[in-house]
Order: sequence, then structure tokens, then C-alpha cells
Amino acid sequence: MHVALLLLALQQQQPPPGLPASPIARVIVTPPLREITAGDSVRIAVRALDASGKPVSNAIVRYTMRGGTNEGRVDSTGMIVASSVGKIPLNVVALVPGTKPVIQPIEFHVVPGKAVRAEIRTHLGTLVPGQQLQLDAIAYSAANDRARDPVHWSSSAPSVVSVDATGFVTAVAPGKADITLSTGSASVTAPVTVLGTKISSLTLTPAGTTVRTGDVVRLTLLAKNATGGTIDGLTPTWVFAPGNGQLDQDGSFVAYNPGDYLITASLGTVTTSTVVHAQARDVRRGVAVVGRLGRTAFPTSEVWIHPNGKVAYLGTHGGGDRLYAIDISNPANPTIVDSIQANTRLVNDMMTTPDGKYMSFTRESASDRKNGIVIASVEDPLHPKKIAEFTDGVTAGVHSNYIYHQDKYGTHDYITNDGTGAIDIIDLNDPYHPKKVGEFRTNRPDAARYVHDIDVRDGLLYASYWNDGLVILDVGNGIKGGSPSHPVMVSQFKYDLDSLYRDVEAASAAGFTRGTHTAWRHNQYVFIADEVYRNGEIKGAKDASADRMYGTLQVVDVSDIEHPRSVAWYTPEQGGVHNVWVVADTLYLGAYDAGFHAFDISGELKGDLRAQGREIASLNTADMDGFVKNAAQAWGVVVNPKDGLAYVNDFNNGLWVVRIDPKPPIIP
Repeated sequence: MHVALLLLALQQQQPPPGLPASPIARVIVTPPLREITAGDSVRIAVRALDASGKPVSNAIVRYTMRGGTNEGRVDSTGMIVASSVGKIPLNVVALVPGTKPVIQPIEFHVVPGKAVRAEIRTHLGTLVPGQQLQLDAIAYSAANDRARDPVHWSSSAPSVVSVDATGFVTAVAPGKADITLSTGSASVTAPVTVLGTKISSLTLTPAGTTVRTGDVVRLTLLAKNATGGTIDGLTPTWVFAPGNGQLDQDGSFVAYNPGDYLITASLGTVTTSTVVHAQARDVRRGVAVVGRLGRTAFPTSEVWIHPNGKVAYLGTHGGGDRLYAIDISNPANPTIVDSIQANTRLVNDMMTTPDGKYMSFTRESASDRKNGIVIASVEDPLHPKKIAEFTDGVTAGVHSNYIYHQDKYGTHDYITNDGTGAIDIIDLNDPYHPKKVGEFRTNRPDAARYVHDIDVRDGLLYASYWNDGLVILDVGNGIKGGSPSHPVMVSQFKYDLDSLYRDVEAASAAGFTRGTHTAWRHNQYVFIADEVYRNGEIKGAKDASADRMYGTLQVVDVSDIEHPRSVAWYTPEQGGVHNVWVVADTLYLGAYDAGFHAFDISGELKGDLRAQGREIASLNTADMDGFVKNAAQAWGVVVNPKDGLAYVNDFNNGLWVVRIDPKPPIIP
């Protein structure tokens, strides 16, 4: 959970009652054009005028943000630093001591920089006369934001291939041409050939195949000329009907609903079709609550399982200053045996070393501002003991940490630095004397830079960098020569958060909080989940109806690690997405107010996972005896490899131990 969202600063100020009216009649704010390029800054100038239009000489001006705290900052002088694309709503408060303040709401839009590179994402290849295609393209700024410059399409030979202002291509006559996209300072060209040979026959395979919803079918088109020779390199136009699914330009198709789908490939006037029979995926299974450990003193934060599978560690939030050690040898009766306390008031994250001898946990709200991490011995797993702490340069707080061991470099703790937005890398080879050996931060202003979570696999670090999206670093893999002391960026997957969550702004206000929250690498995919908060409650509502979480889980294909691309997604009907855990073909998810969920992620993933019927199980983790009554707030899940049970940490309701029924036997 993002701590800044708990602050009352996001609420609009109301004038105190009982004060006389202000002599200020008008507040003039410049610049009048309130648009800033991400990475730039601007100073606000304010004039407080009386009813006659004269300046009020003793007026005091203050600035308060009403949102957008992850997109920029404003200081006491009115200097706005615009860190990333989004909106920064502000209140300009002009006051004369002893009178009512005059509040002028304003809003700055932070926009992407000019396009410096672009991609034509549609493969043109070879077309036939009369064939039409809609081109898809993306332009990027120097900061990898989706640029918004006007786009211009052109053809080097309109008599061969024409293209209109929207990128709609028409093959006119045999020949060759180049299609060029120009935007900002970027220009990219794609060659296209219009076939002069007549197509005699088309064959589409596989023919009449039967699949489950969610299975990806890769269709192949075989074209032949009059002599029976194969014509290679053709780019057909694809359509399907009826039903609900996704058919990509490369001929890959996935059905969302059971039924028969007619898939058609066309090359000009020549077409061919096949039928895909889709059956229900039928993965739904029962779920049972094996055990419960309710908490009412403090909200619950993260859970972690000791490598022995018999001990769990559970953190506290919202004033909690302890981490519980819980005996889970009998999962039906999880029992607190001991705890470790530290001046933190918020233990957000924890993790053990792979050998189970040590652990570290994060500090984010210490009363003495000595935040950072605490290192504890867990050689006696049920009785953790503090042995060291690390605070240098991270006194602003550490939200998440990830301990990772490499034979070549030893053990390191990768921690998030709330103050700088950097990843600090701490050497734990001598856990009694931790030391910083490296750091990484994205190339943008320090103001509002934020990294939320970290996952490390095979020497590659996957950072959930909020407005900077998914950032992949080499910290020992070797692909870019990186190491723990010298992390090197491999690639970045950055997307348009305002566009993805425009419904959240419509339901609340501009300046809502959203960003890449967590990442998990599994096989060729990285699963990333966004954390999205409204900027204000629903007017007139209360309790559960007054607020809800939002968010989308994206599946990012990193089979080409330097060019990650989003291929699938899951968006809950009600609730958000928070932390994930993957075991084999099952993804477990804490979905905030939507509770606990588990999904089938077998096979290739494409399109809308919820629509495909991939949900295996779900559980509402609300509890009338919780810290907050009858309100689920499932943060995440850790699956115990020793017993296969899911340990679900709910912010409002403590720890749940959950079993998903096994797959039913296959009856021949």
C-alpha cells in the first residue's frame, strides 16, 4: 500500500469558520497555459487583487497539491517540477492574516516530450491488389513515454500502395513502395510489395480444430500460384465471426467464449476460411479455508514463509511496530509464538535468505526517522533476533526488499529507497555488517520518482517503477555485463497510465494515484500488477460504497528481453490487483477488496484472461471480527512449497490459510 495515500493532504482545504471576508477579490495565476513537458519545471506567479483591481500588499500565498503527488512536486515558492506524464491539481491559497483564505483551484497537465523514435507494429510484407490493412504504430519520447505528436503517413509510390492520414493502406497495383511514418523528430519506414502473380488457391491450417477458451491457435495461410508453386511472404487480412475473442495480425486467435468461430483470411478478392471449435475451459475448482489468524490490534502487512515450511512471518501496518513469528506446523491452527519489534510503525515487507538463517524487514515510518532495514537471525525460526540494521541514505523509508543469492557474488538485499526513488543494493555476505555496494535510478527528476517492488530471477532484476513502468536490470546475468555493484538497464516497458485508467479519473478526480506496483517473472512472461487509488470518495456514499481499488494485471512477454510487449491482461470487475505468486500453471493474486483469486496460466497467454474463463478459485476475505469489519483488503499470497497451501495476508483481517481443491481426475 502506498503510504502517501493515507495522508490527509489529498483532501481539499475548507476555510475555517467565523473569519471575516478577505480583502482579496481575485487571484490571478500565471502562466495561463498550464501544460508542462515531463522532466521540465515551471514557476507559478500569483497576484492577489482587491475589488478595485489593486494588489493586496500583505497577501500570503501558499500551494497545496490535491493529487498528482507521483507526477510532480510544488515547493513553497511555487516552483513545480513535473516528473512524469499525468495531472497535477493544486490549490493556490491566498490569504490575509485574520480573514478567510481565498482558494483558487488550478490544474497542470504533464505531457510527454516530443517523439524521438517510432515503431510501425503491423507487418506489411507482401499484399495483393485491392487488399487493405490498418497500420498500428507507437511513437516514444526520449523518456520512453508514449508521444502525442501529430502523425503523418506517406507512400513513396501511391500508384502502388496508398495510405491515408489514419494509416489505412490500400494495395493498388503490382510493384514496390515504402510506407513512412513521421512524427516529431522520428521517422520510420516499412517496405511493402504488391504481388503481380495471380493467386490460384489458399489453404488455412489447422482446419476444424477444437480448443478450450483461452487456448491460442496459430493459423497458417498457404498460397499457391497457377502452376502449384508456393507464394511466400504474404500478409493476409484477418477477420472472425461470430463470438468474442482476439485475432491478431499474425494469425494467432484466442476464443473467449465457447462456440464455433469462423476465421477468414483474405488477400484482396481471394479468401479462405476455417472453423475453430471452442469448448469451455472448465478450470473452476472449490476452495476451503483451512485456518485463520485474525488480527485486530493493527492492520496486517506482508507474509513470508520460512524455507522450513513450518514458520510464517507476518508484518503489521498503521502504527504496528512488530513482526510476528507464527507456528504453521498445524495450518489449521496458526499460532503466534514470538515477535520481533523495531521502531518502525510499519513493517511493510520481509524476506529470508535462501538458507533460512537470516532475514531482513523494512522500516518506513520510524518515529526517529531511522528507517531502512532490520537484519535478524532466524536460525531459530520461531524466535527471530535482531543482529543489525542498515539506515545509511534510506532514512526516508524502505517499502520493499528482495534478498537474492548468486554463487559468483554472494547474497544481496535489493531495497527500495522512498527518498530518492532509487534501488539501493546492500551486501549481506556478512549480515552483521551490511553495506551498500550499488544503486540504480531511472533517468528523470528526483521529484516523485518512485520504485515500489523488486523481483530477481537468473541475475535479472524486475523493478516495478511506478510511473516508469517495468524496468529490467542485469545484476549478474551477464547479458549487459551487470553485477550487484554495477546494475545495467536491459529494457523498459512503459505504458500510458492515464489512458488505461481514464475511468478512475471519471469516477473521482484528476491526480489519482496509479503505477506499476509489482512484478513476477515466470517462464517467458513477467506478470505486472498496477496499484490504482481514487482521488476522493464517491460523494454522499459511506462504508464499502464510498471507495474501492482499481488496477489491471498485465502479462508481458519477455522472450525477447530487450523488447518486452504486453500480450494479455486481467482486470477485476470489482476491486484492484496487488501482489502475485506463481507456482507451476497457477497464478495467485491478492485483489484488495476483490479478495483472493487464483488463475490458470497454462499454455500461451493472449488477450482477456477473465473473459476466457481462466479463474480457478476466489474467496472473499472479509471478516466481521477483523481490524476493519466486513471489508476485504487482500494484499497478497505466499504459497508454502511444503504443503501447497496458500497463505493470504489481508490488510483488514489478518492471515488466511486456503486450500484449492485438486484437479478432478480425467475420466477416459
